[in-house]
Amino acid sequence: MAGLVNNLLILLLLFQNICLGFRSPLSVFKRYKDTTRSLSGECLGSEQPVISLGLSDFALDIRMPGVTPKQSDTYLCMSIRLPVDDEAYVVDFKPHASMDTVHHMLLFGCNEPSSTENYWDCDEGTCRDKSNILYAWARNAPPTRLPKGVGFRVGGETGGRYFVLQVHYGDISAFRDKHKDCSGVTLHLTHQKQPLIAGMYLMMSVNTVIPPGEKVVDADIACHYKRFPMHLFAYRVHTHRLGKVVSGYRVRNGQWTLIGRQSPQLPQAFYPVEHPVDVSYDDILAARCVFSGEGRTTETHIGGTANDEMCNFYIMYYMEAKHAVSYMTCTQNANPEMFRNIPQEANIPIPIKSDMLKMTHGHHEETKDSDTSSLLQQAKKEEEEILDQETKDSDRSSLLQQAKKEEKEILDQDFHIEEAVEWPGLDLKLGQVSGLALDPENNLVIFHRGDHVWDENSFDSKFVYQQRGLGPIEENTILVLNPSNAKLLHSTGKSLFYLPHGLSIDKNGNYWVTDVALHQVFKLGTEGKEPLLTLGVALQPGSDKNHFCQPTDVAVDPITGSIYVSDGYCNSRIIQFSPDGLYVMQWGEESSLGRARPGQFHIPHSLALIPDFSQLCVADRENGRIQCFRLETGEFTREIKHKSFGRELFAVSYVPGGLLFAVNGIPYPGEAERVQGFVMNFSTGEIIDFFIPLRKSFEMPHDIVASDDRTVFVGDVHARAVWKFASTEKVEHRSVKKAGIEGQEIKESETVVEARLKTKPESTDSLKDADKKPLVQQASSAGVSFVLITTLLIIPVVVLLAILIFIRWRKTTVYGGNSGGEHKLDSGSGRILGRLRGKGGGGINLGNFFASHKGYSRKGFDRLSTEGSDQEKDEDDGTDSEEECSASPPPPSSS
Repeated sequence: MAGLVNNLLILLLLFQNICLGFRSPLSVFKRYKDTTRSLSGECLGSEQPVISLGLSDFALDIRMPGVTPKQSDTYLCMSIRLPVDDEAYVVDFKPHASMDTVHHMLLFGCNEPSSTENYWDCDEGTCRDKSNILYAWARNAPPTRLPKGVGFRVGGETGGRYFVLQVHYGDISAFRDKHKDCSGVTLHLTHQKQPLIAGMYLMMSVNTVIPPGEKVVDADIACHYKRFPMHLFAYRVHTHRLGKVVSGYRVRNGQWTLIGRQSPQLPQAFYPVEHPVDVSYDDILAARCVFSGEGRTTETHIGGTANDEMCNFYIMYYMEAKHAVSYMTCTQNANPEMFRNIPQEANIPIPIKSDMLKMTHGHHEETKDSDTSSLLQQAKKEEEEILDQETKDSDRSSLLQQAKKEEKEILDQDFHIEEAVEWPGLDLKLGQVSGLALDPENNLVIFHRGDHVWDENSFDSKFVYQQRGLGPIEENTILVLNPSNAKLLHSTGKSLFYLPHGLSIDKNGNYWVTDVALHQVFKLGTEGKEPLLTLGVALQPGSDKNHFCQPTDVAVDPITGSIYVSDGYCNSRIIQFSPDGLYVMQWGEESSLGRARPGQFHIPHSLALIPDFSQLCVADRENGRIQCFRLETGEFTREIKHKSFGRELFAVSYVPGGLLFAVNGIPYPGEAERVQGFVMNFSTGEIIDFFIPLRKSFEMPHDIVASDDRTVFVGDVHARAVWKFASTEKVEHRSVKKAGIEGQEIKESETVVEARLKTKPESTDSLKDADKKPLVQQASSAGVSFVLITTLLIIPVVVLLAILIFIRWRKTTVYGGNSGGEHKLDSGSGRILGRLRGKGGGGINLGNFFASHKGYSRKGFDRLSTEGSDQEKDEDDGTDSEEECSASPPPPSSS
């Protein structure tokens, strides 16, 4: 009997474990019941995207939802969420596509797809955040098999939660019958932890040019490997029609070891690495693509269309889980001389049968006239009127006089900057926010990086951009918003930039932007389709007159049209150009050891042009200061530096009337300076106000812009957010911090007291003078005794009661029947009460009395004499105040 019971218990436990094991897939099915894609009846794919494969494994079917591309070279994207929240591993891929309809497919992993639609044009982008390539297929490739114990990590805290499928439809002649396509890939996933994590290494040429008719053209790529060891197990080659052979190697101590070699005209699968290859620190990864320009009549460049070319060598690798990196790229040739020793096999094309060659091409041939001079012609059409010198001087003089007047008016006002918590712009879905500006209509313009991220893989040691293979940002990077409600008014800048940085807008509404990856400065019209002016050479860092090295910002003089560029992360200079882009002069040098001298920079990060004072101010980021220079000569004029800036000052903005706004950077470990915004008097450099956000927190505020009405916007590159701050009038009781210059102590809790006695203006001035003095005084003695305080509190109450009793008695006894006398007495008693409330010249004010004694804080007594009464309102309305101030003393009362 006991044995039977034990057997039943074991069966029950087994049944429970089976149910628990299947709980997750079943819950997945329930979750997807209402969201399953309804595929076209013509599609053969499963309508159930998640299929259980056991206790811990499941399959995820990712398919296009029945699409019909309308034109050749169409890129369509769709996304699907990982159906589990915890960490999972992709261990197998099974493609569902034919080269008759699909040129190639890419599968990305990320956390935020570019769209929530069923599918979308990939011109809008694939992912809003950083994405990793998990899988690639082209031309009837067989399935890719991962080694045992190896998987792509997804979900959890570090892996992507979405898969985005990108399908390139090359030649759409196969869609003449208007059928619908459901190409895609099925993933095999498991919850079992994999000891080895898979990743993708992409080697890609970005600047190869294939001359027409040239028989052999080599495109070489090489990078030093600087990470933990990785083990290579599969490779894939990719070119378009002109590619003959692609080969990849590991180079160690001068020895070339083949990773893989294949014709790109064969099915572009991930082929297994025949002999295991490991890559260690300081090895070199090298690849060569061999092209032929025969049959072409024009130059062929690297690009994404049918008439362009590509040179890609993909490597699948695995690493130990604790050191795993999911995606790496190489787009440069670090050592051109080494390719003299490349094995001869890399130069020998792999023969392909003509029928096979015809079958494998999925691109649609189009004849295009690529006129490369159109960009230059458009730039030459720029019409910038340059004023003569007399007009400039006259305008400068009038601007200076007006600025001084406005500065005095603004600085005479008391205001405080606070976050506009009702502004909905903080919830915008943005990439890394790098630049902000206001257009002539006072609309807010945002410059952001979309799905591109500046990280440690973006540049090599020579500042050459390493992620050109990602292509330009495929979404609008310039957004124009209504500053009141954050409504999107206009957007532009798609497919133009790689890593946006600085933004400014000239008086005509043109956008001036910098791109640190391209090392260029652009002038764009409001449509932003093609640059009106380009400065610098694309993807080529340098320090001469024609090159930049990661330029950070640009400013345009509204009077002369002169262009000023801060250059930059790897140069330390300011360059001036004429309105048509001709080099004029430059100034600045790298900071020396110790205290940085005037005119030295350590990342000139942001520019603020002050036309009314004819100066240019620079946020010298790593030196934690603002430097200002004369526009005409570049002569140093002043430095603004405060202890509260900390070590980094990121951005600066100027408002006509004499106000400077700035934001600092994250403090170094152990330092107390907080990340915040500053308002400063331009003439004196003194800090007037500080401000911080109420919703969320600054992470790395990157740019700031302010309007004439002291509305401030701050863009944060890490938080991917834009805050709005507004100016509010200071009110009584507000504690305001004021900072001294050059590290002086900050005086806190200085109370603002206002007076509006209209009949005696001189008393108002005296009160203002009193406001400027600290109301809390230090003491050396023990303070006011308890007995004295108690006595002072009781005496006024006793006196007040005595007066009220006396008045009541006189009213009922002496002047009971004399109306005139009653009026006289009321007036006199009103004056006495007014004095006791602190309104008369000799009245008692408890707040002032206690503040005058040693060691006693005035806090809580600031307006004891008026709060709770109507006297303050009466003063504002102009009632009774004049009578009280000018009334004669009351007549002596008879005994």
